[in-house]
Amino acid sequence: MDFSSDTSAPAHPDVLMAMSAANHGQASSYGADETNAALRRTLVDIFETDELQVWPCASGTAANALALSMLSSSSGGILCHQEAHIECDERGAPTFFTGGARLQLLGGACGQIDEADLRQAIGDIDTEFVHATPAEALSLTQLTECGTAYSSARLTHYCSLAKAAGLGVHLDGARFANALISQSATPAEMSWKAGVDILSLGLTKTGGLGCELIVLFGDRATAFDRLKVKAKRSGHMPAKLRYIAAQGVAMLENNLWLDLASQANQSARILSGHLCRNDEVQLAYPVDGNEVFVEMPAALFAALQGRGVKFYAWPGGLTRFVCSWATTRAELDGFAAVFTDLSNSRR
Repeated sequence: MDFSSDTSAPAHPDVLMAMSAANHGQASSYGADETNAALRRTLVDIFETDELQVWPCASGTAANALALSMLSSSSGGILCHQEAHIECDERGAPTFFTGGARLQLLGGACGQIDEADLRQAIGDIDTEFVHATPAEALSLTQLTECGTAYSSARLTHYCSLAKAAGLGVHLDGARFANALISQSATPAEMSWKAGVDILSLGLTKTGGLGCELIVLFGDRATAFDRLKVKAKRSGHMPAKLRYIAAQGVAMLENNLWLDLASQANQSARILSGHLCRNDEVQLAYPVDGNEVFVEMPAALFAALQGRGVKFYAWPGGLTRFVCSWATTRAELDGFAAVFTDLSNSRR
């Protein structure tokens, strides 16, 4: 019963088959191959626009850092939530890749930026004041680090505020598919139609082996050559890029990514239902995707781990459970049995 992370899950068999299929014959190097071309065509169809370019990466940190380097100069600032992955879990990669840009942290409940904080930060921008660092970009996360989802309306509103101030907008979509499912939104509605300039489209957590896509929309797509230069200089232009692209094609074709995200979300809802049957356990945040955050007694935490259930302690005294496409009904039923037994023993 492993609810530690969706990165612990195996890759979907279709992904491995696609990589094997790409492993026949010769193909042009560094992204100039038919598989990468097919990936772009697939994205054009999914996102309902021809005004996009895509660069595949093997990690989310690389995708986020490269994307932000396209939106902020070395002397600029990047607005983000204080719990954002780019702040807490990427070892300063955005600052490194931008050559010095400063992350400017904003508050807000459930991992979502508070509008008042965003308005204040935007209002504080003064490009003429040489002693301060003016924000040049806004980075939002979907799902957030608390497992919640911005609605399309709120995402659009925040993008509008940022654009009015001349900021570029980046969306960290490590669990983008999970958010689409929970919000019943289309990929276009949750990205460029909302005002997002660059999307880090995560497919690894959804079921890939290691596939994150930097998607540039609209005018930003015209700077694709500059992105490729940055990818090359930072070591993120592998010669056989077709193997990463093949994963993307497999995941996106026939909506496999959405089907797998839907499975993971459903499993998380079932799991949260089991957890909430114990009055000692309280949900910390809404379950908008495949993650469940709860408050539980330390003794119950230890007892669950003692029975072989894998999950993580989370900052702030919380406990995080994560479901994936590979979470089985047997695992959920097994957890329910163990949890019920432990709960009854505490009464």
